[in-house]
This record gives sequence, structure tokens and C-alpha cells, in this order.
Amino acid sequence: MEQKSYRRTRIGRVIADKTPKTVKVQLAGIVQHAKYKKYIRQQTTCLAHDPDEQCKLGDLVRIEECRPFSKLKKWIVREVIEKADAKTKDSMKEATDDQVGIGS
Repeated sequence: MEQKSYRRTRIGRVIADKTPKTVKVQLAGIVQHAKYKKYIRQQTTCLAHDPDEQCKLGDLVRIEECRPFSKLKKWIVREVIEKADAKTKDSMKEATDDQVGIGS
């Protein structure tokens, strides 16, 4: 008899992969405002454990909730859904450079 897993899974895009065995994943979603009924885009970032270091910048990944690996790392990468193409990698790199202030 198989046990059913009650762990949450999310799909997000890798926005940072500089630290060893860790990736930063951005989860995007749309929610409706309770009072004004307008749809709002929300973004959440979380750290995920990547034991094989298979994820690269811009990849679309499925992450699953797990035991805490560290203070902030409570997710693990289960699969890489889509590898990032050159155009996506360039846009992701430009966005991170702009945030740091390197581009100006």
C-alpha cells in the first residue's frame, strides 16, 4: 500500500544559482483583492536544496516542501521542467544586474 504524500509542491523560476547546492526560486501567482476585487500579481522567493546542482539561471523547476535543511531552506528541487534558453538567461542576468546597480 502506497502512502499519499501531503507535501506541498510549487512551480517557479530559478533567479539565482550562485551558492553551492542551493537555488533561489521565484514563485509567481495572481490573487484577487478581497475588498476591491482587482487581480494582483504576487511574487514570493524561497531557497531550495539542489543536491545535484542541475538547476541553472532561468530554469523552470518543481519544488517540494521538506524538512528544514537550514534556517531559510525548507524546499527541495524535485525536477527541472524546462531548461532556460539563451534569451531567458540574458533577460534574467540583466534583471539581476539592474537590481545590484552594475548596469549603470
